[in-house]
Amino acid sequence: MENEVGLVWEPSAVGEALSPEAVSALLCWYASNARDLPWRHTRDPYRVWVSEIMLQQTRVEAVKPYYARFLEAFPTVFDLAAAPEDQLLKLWEGLGYYSRARNLQKAAQVIVRDYGGEMPADETLLRSLSGIGDYTAGAIASIAFGLPVPAVDGNVLRVLSRVTGSRDDIADPAVKSRFREALRPVIPADAGSFAQALIEIGACVCVPNGDPKCALCPLAPRCVANRENLTGILPVKSAKKPRRIDNLTVLILRDGPRTAVRKRPPSGLLAGLYEYPNVSGHLTPDEVPAAVRSMGFEPLCSTRIEDAGHVFTHIEWRMIAYLVQIAPTPCGYHPRSGCWLASGDDLRAGYALPSAFSAYFKYQ
Repeated sequence: MENEVGLVWEPSAVGEALSPEAVSALLCWYASNARDLPWRHTRDPYRVWVSEIMLQQTRVEAVKPYYARFLEAFPTVFDLAAAPEDQLLKLWEGLGYYSRARNLQKAAQVIVRDYGGEMPADETLLRSLSGIGDYTAGAIASIAFGLPVPAVDGNVLRVLSRVTGSRDDIADPAVKSRFREALRPVIPADAGSFAQALIEIGACVCVPNGDPKCALCPLAPRCVANRENLTGILPVKSAKKPRRIDNLTVLILRDGPRTAVRKRPPSGLLAGLYEYPNVSGHLTPDEVPAAVRSMGFEPLCSTRIEDAGHVFTHIEWRMIAYLVQIAPTPCGYHPRSGCWLASGDDLRAGYALPSAFSAYFKYQ
């Protein structure tokens, strides 16, 4: 397989790098060096699944308290399947990528309905569940069920690119697929430990930022990048497309102790979460009263407060904001604006506000 810089990478390179001796060394290293993480104390498929979904694009230390709280609230797949969406999203608040929580519940409902509450021990069936792709199916299959299924995430791709010397673009799904299939023949009997060992090497030794710790790596003797001083070049990964910039004006509307929030649409970015009312563009102070009146509120005074920003995967929000005192509103729900008015304690307890608005939480 000829790549763009003239080097050749064949699937057999994975087998050569991960020989039985190398795999044995990798497993020994993992047994002595694995981090003590709460989800590594179980092979329960439900708990493994929850941890893998939470860990997607999220730091390990950030996940730990969410994992504990989530399992306390929903200790079984039956509890998750039956949970009110607002409670589910509130527990996920601050973790980001909220579609993960919704997909967890959708999949839980299928598992309860079609599999009697037992997660299927089958790679293809796992992949058919909402929110479970190739990597997550592989992780659950190998860790929870001990099946010889590869679990290839960004950490593993980086390790495999370096040990084989591949200069194929790891952002290309076809490259990821080739590595995944090339890994199948080398999976040992302890498939779960093998999957976690490769992930651990990528997370802690063959790191994405800074110099890899090759002196600590059990795969270093067979690593092409280590031998040929290519760790600063590999893996090759094409640049992401530029993010779209969205300018927003956030309106913190308060009638005494209460703050107005509204629910976002049921699909799309931050679907079903609550937000402070906002409008596209950056309003001047003179434009704010008309915007507030268009929602059906009567503004009494407004103050410009700090700017804030939030970066999503493909979009960046650049926000300005105004704290607006409004005339008292008799009801908790305001039909014209679609807003609820709630006190700070009620907001914190019952409304899932995404961290995109965290700069303004202190005003509620």
